[in-house]
Amino acid sequence: MSLSVLSVASECFPLIKTGGLADVVGALPKALAPHGAAVRVLLPAYRQVMAKLAQAEECMRLTDLFGGGARLLVASTDTGLSLFLLDAPHLFDRPGGPYLDAAGLDWADNAQRFAALSLVAAWLGQGLLPGYRPDIVHAHDWQAGLVPAYLALAGGSRPATVLTVHNLAFQGQFPARLLDELRLPRSAFVPEGVEYYGQIGFLKAGLNYADRITTVSPSYAREIRTPELGMGLDGLLNARSARLRGIVNGIDLDRWNPATDPLLAQNYAVGSLEDRAANKAALCERMGLDQDGSPLFCVITRLTWQKGADLILEAAPHLLEAGGQLVVQGAGDMQQEAVYARLAERHPGRIACVLGYSEEFPHLLAAGADAILVPSRYEPCGLIQLYGLRYGCIPVVSRVGGLADTVIDANDAALSAGVATGVQFYPVTAEALRDAIYRTIELYRQPGHWRKMQRNGMISELGWEVRAGAYASLYRTLVPESGAAT
Repeated sequence: MSLSVLSVASECFPLIKTGGLADVVGALPKALAPHGAAVRVLLPAYRQVMAKLAQAEECMRLTDLFGGGARLLVASTDTGLSLFLLDAPHLFDRPGGPYLDAAGLDWADNAQRFAALSLVAAWLGQGLLPGYRPDIVHAHDWQAGLVPAYLALAGGSRPATVLTVHNLAFQGQFPARLLDELRLPRSAFVPEGVEYYGQIGFLKAGLNYADRITTVSPSYAREIRTPELGMGLDGLLNARSARLRGIVNGIDLDRWNPATDPLLAQNYAVGSLEDRAANKAALCERMGLDQDGSPLFCVITRLTWQKGADLILEAAPHLLEAGGQLVVQGAGDMQQEAVYARLAERHPGRIACVLGYSEEFPHLLAAGADAILVPSRYEPCGLIQLYGLRYGCIPVVSRVGGLADTVIDANDAALSAGVATGVQFYPVTAEALRDAIYRTIELYRQPGHWRKMQRNGMISELGWEVRAGAYASLYRTLVPESGAAT
């Protein structure tokens, strides 16, 4: 049976990206096609998005969409993505990012912007566009959290809904006074509806009304049901646990392929790992690092508390004392950025730092560094460790969320069985990270174990095929439920 799926998100690679959400939204449609699911992505027509598209055609005009007129456009990308674009200039045609202005502050009208996205998605689900009515509407994160609510509250026949939580920490909470403006019935402003501690909770609404909830790893699906990581929503998630499932993210194996990657100094494969050395040499030369055979660690991250950026700073002196080197690529808190810059200045040849976001540089980092540090305090899934595995760059990860689900720790049993792919540590402290770094350097000095770990990682199941099959199976269980109340 063929399925029609409308995917609703605030970002989508290669058009607009601030994090892993965009990679998932951009890669999943192609992976679902062999499973009989035809996906169209509904995306805001941000200024940056329109600049990247050669052509977009109007298929419908909308009036009075939260303060202005709008158009629904159809388009496609060079990568084969089929798109609906919500062209509402008063909401999306502006400088800055999708969520923040040039000063780094939330857009004051984010409630209206993403309510508009959700409302148009609901209209499409109800058959607003002649000839198009999806079987499934798949909403991503808080920005699309009102989609299940609008559909459920409208009554009548509707498509089934899925909400995927990519990071529970970002919830989309707005003042209750916006209820009427956002076209939500007052009867829905209750704990069993959209109300969340006296405010309108976009993510809370989605969690409450969606037919199914997914998140991006099985471990994270368990963790968010605890008070420690439930971010105030653990009660609701436990109440709806029978409809909650964790499905690990994948990566685009064509885009992330060391054998063909044009961003590398030297291509290589699992059978030619010796060629990887040219990338380490190129990385060291580019970053001004000593080329003395030291174990080279890299970090590709947002410099935030969640990602453990402060723990890396605490562990850095121990890494140097043990004979390691470090290259950091990241952006985030300005104070953290300054500290990292000073750290590199104090240790020329041993530590290098590239501040800012880059889509290209992580490819060379993954191909040239020996190990990649991912000490997140919590991590819904994580993609960086998957890139490391794919490129033979050993992940050193905290044992949380998707990191725990995707990296096999090099303990004695795993080494003896020949299945280890990386190093895990817990608790998530600077001391535990320090010990994990020591253990990684010991493994680096055992070429037999190290090469086996690299090969294991490179041949791991990292793509979307299996994951897409899990989503397709979930969709098919929901089709008979279309029109049913949650």
